[in-house]
Amino acid sequence: MPFFARLGRVLRRWGKAFRLAVSIAASWILLCVAATVATTAAAAVVIKDDHGGNIGVYWSRYSALRDMGENVIIDGTCSSACTLVLGIVPYDRICVTPNAQLGFHAAWRPGLLGAKVINEPGTRTLLSFYPTPIRNWIARNGGLGSDIMYLSGAELLAMYKKCP
Repeated sequence: MPFFARLGRVLRRWGKAFRLAVSIAASWILLCVAATVATTAAAAVVIKDDHGGNIGVYWSRYSALRDMGENVIIDGTCSSACTLVLGIVPYDRICVTPNAQLGFHAAWRPGLLGAKVINEPGTRTLLSFYPTPIRNWIARNGGLGSDIMYLSGAELLAMYKKCP
């Protein structure tokens, strides 16, 4: 049999197998993508026992959650920079459980020998992120200072929807 005839027969045989393999691979990829999208759409980020940290880190984290369309469940302590979630993630994508507890205090920087020094510009920036009901609650309770103040229970559930 001439070379080109044999080559044609091999290509036809392998062509069918190749098309079948590509079809199976494409189906598998689509199935994985569909499963990922379904899982992502139903997923929510749960905040529990978060005592905060660097404001910039939390701002970046919550901006990414906002941009990805994630929902947030607050089911425990969310203090300090953690509370930025209230002003960054849209209100309708946040819910709280009866265990939720929000802790607020003034922004600070380390001073001499590690003493906490209130950072007024940082505190104003922090306050500017919060929605009006939270700012009003903070004002009614003496404003942000070095001591932490907690919002929880019925007062918190009156401001945010209860998680299903």
